[in-house]
Amino acid sequence: MAKTEETYKYLPSRLAQRLLTSSINVDKPMDGMRQSQHHSDSIGSSVEFAEYREYHPGDPINRVDWAVYARTDRHVIREAFKEVSATCYVLLDISASMDYQHDGPMSKLDYGKYLAAAMMFAMVNQSDSSALVTFDAKMKGYFEPASTPSGLKPALLHLEDVQTGGEGNIEASLHDVAELLSDRSLIVVISDFLQDCDSMLRGLHHLHHEGMDVTVFHVVDPSEMTLSMRGLTELIDMETGQKLSLDLDAVRDTYIRQANRHIERIQRTCLNMQMDYFFCDTRKPVHEPVLKRSF
Repeated sequence: MAKTEETYKYLPSRLAQRLLTSSINVDKPMDGMRQSQHHSDSIGSSVEFAEYREYHPGDPINRVDWAVYARTDRHVIREAFKEVSATCYVLLDISASMDYQHDGPMSKLDYGKYLAAAMMFAMVNQSDSSALVTFDAKMKGYFEPASTPSGLKPALLHLEDVQTGGEGNIEASLHDVAELLSDRSLIVVISDFLQDCDSMLRGLHHLHHEGMDVTVFHVVDPSEMTLSMRGLTELIDMETGQKLSLDLDAVRDTYIRQANRHIERIQRTCLNMQMDYFFCDTRKPVHEPVLKRSF
């Protein structure tokens, strides 16, 4: 069992303690080297049965299943799935829109940082490894996979220092990650997904096409769902700086319908691609989405 050796802003001891019993399962075959709890689709000699095959001269004699030979007079080899460690790449959106906070107790970026730290710790705690990638219009920070709490230190310290960047481009960043990784891995995308749906989903589809096991944490401030502000208001796009004056009371119903459609489309597409999707309200305890991902 892994334990934190230091206290970090985005991995306080109370959060780490809540995650000690979590178990992040991987649904797709993984590529890896170390023995662990996840299955590869290649054949090895682990304990979980995969199939029998006929014995061939040169096969190790200790691989023969003598119980089957006693029943059938056939020499067969009992194959099993290889068990491998999983590598988790946590992708954190640091584009300017993530700095928004209105009805929640913290900004979307701070909530995302807690999520990123929690996922990395949960993976290391179960003897897997985890890496961190930050991005806005492109990949910005990259920290190699670590398999120990001390190995996570550079990534956890980076979370304390990194600030929001400029305009985001989720599609381009996800394409970059898909091209960067050669092994099938667990990919965790943490973002507010406030961009064109078609382009974002193309990026997610690229990861799916490469055989990645993808989890989406969709971080939202409650005001973005209800448009809780009132009256004539000047809105400023946090990424482009463009300004727009609107009577929010006049557009609220239309806005809420469009916001719900946007979220439903992302969720539906993720489910169709067998990705895990979690809606993350910044008022909710940050450990809840991680523990939900554990089941």
